[in-house]
Amino acid sequence: MRNRFDQAIFLNLLLLVSAPCWGHGFGGSGLLHPLTGLDHVLAMLAVGIWSAQLGGLALYMVPGCFMGMMVLGGVVGLCQLVEHSSELMIALSVLVVGVAILLDRRVASWITGVGVGSFGFSHGLAHGLEMNQAVTPTTYLIGFLITTLGLHLIGAVSALLLLEDKHGRQYIQLLGAGMALIGVWLVLK
Repeated sequence: MRNRFDQAIFLNLLLLVSAPCWGHGFGGSGLLHPLTGLDHVLAMLAVGIWSAQLGGLALYMVPGCFMGMMVLGGVVGLCQLVEHSSELMIALSVLVVGVAILLDRRVASWITGVGVGSFGFSHGLAHGLEMNQAVTPTTYLIGFLITTLGLHLIGAVSALLLLEDKHGRQYIQLLGAGMALIGVWLVLK
């Protein structure tokens, strides 16, 4: 029982001490950008956790909607079609998805898709607006998508491991409560 909880904790600790490999420069700062803010890291982990908690097609749909809209937001940011990203929406993504994890309720697929999609757009917009001019836009976009996918996978795999424990749903709900509290702090910051 405790073994699955230990594995989930280990995966998350590994994330915290890992550094991206810059051997070939692929992705440049795009690989690193999603890891530079607590709000981005927590939101992307939360999307993965929530997708596993919902199960079924949501395991693919929730991260897919987030990443698809993140691409659109990233392109809008890269093209400088807007001047400011919505830091409030990014903070709200941590709060809202944290609350969704805490409540552990089924939500209509279209509501889930619209919700995570709007948050994904905001995250992509922030990434696009903050692109390092030393890399090409395509390389940067691919870089932050790779890191985002990695964070989604870490969240989902951790949650799936926890769900194998008889108290796993409660552990996941506690994670959601912690994320929601951090989300409140980020909103008020």
